[in-house]
Amino acid sequence: MAVFRLGLAGGGRMGRTHMAALAAGGDVRVVAVAEPDGATRAMLEGPGVAVHGTLGGLLDAGGIDGVLVAVPSPMHVDVVREIADRGLPILCEKPCGVRAGLAAEADGIAQAAGVVLQVAYWRRFVPGLQALRARIASGALGGLYHLDAQQWDGAPPAAGFRAMSGGIYVDMMVHELDQIRWLSGQDFAEVRALASGVEEETVAGDAECASALFLLSGGTTAIATAGRRYPGGDAIRVMAFGTRDAADLLVHQPSAGVDVIDEALRRQAAGFAARVGGAEGTGGATAADAVAALAAAERATPALVA
Repeated sequence: MAVFRLGLAGGGRMGRTHMAALAAGGDVRVVAVAEPDGATRAMLEGPGVAVHGTLGGLLDAGGIDGVLVAVPSPMHVDVVREIADRGLPILCEKPCGVRAGLAAEADGIAQAAGVVLQVAYWRRFVPGLQALRARIASGALGGLYHLDAQQWDGAPPAAGFRAMSGGIYVDMMVHELDQIRWLSGQDFAEVRALASGVEEETVAGDAECASALFLLSGGTTAIATAGRRYPGGDAIRVMAFGTRDAADLLVHQPSAGVDVIDEALRRQAAGFAARVGGAEGTGGATAADAVAALAAAERATPALVA
């Protein structure tokens, strides 16, 4: 099988995470990077990877089959537009813009250009979560009473990043929001949100810990919680409660010996390449999924900043 040659727009923390994961194996490789910061570019230089100072330079050089977008979230739509204008398929880091309207705009751009736009909600490629989704869909848990989705970061990102990220729901908990929809097969009907009043540092518009309670379209309730400080390191957990059975899944926690992200990123990239090749049912999130997650985040956010 030929290697799928991926260009990377943005060589920051998440871009480098993708690069490291894909370098470890599989049929998708990052072969070119666009990064405007000189010091960051120097970190990316190495055999087999062409490093460019601009996205235009990367696109002009050619030799790629698609582009992974890992620039800051407020730049997502402009970068999607530039890539789509070149007719290249796009794997965009979540949340694909910081508002639902921006994700919808990106969707329209990709559709008008006739290119694939997949949004990188990598948890859809975690085998344990895929198995839980299958159990729920098959009725093995019975009627689904409740989902509890949690994400805790080991430490918060820089205050400057937090100030431009769109807030804890847009930056962080859109993962939980997408996961709840994907696991349950239901949409959000009602939303109630509440932020913790305890903070180590204050960043305007971005709580350090927040939760939201949802009533879903099929009658299931769900709680999503995100926190920016956790001594055990980054942690993700999902609990599902049904009329016949329940499930408690520790998705990711390095201190407990659970580290699934790199493999999920590789599986996600492979799914993207397969989708570009015309395969159906590859499991990736669409721009419409990104719109739904961001719309729920927007409905929750006013309660967090009131």
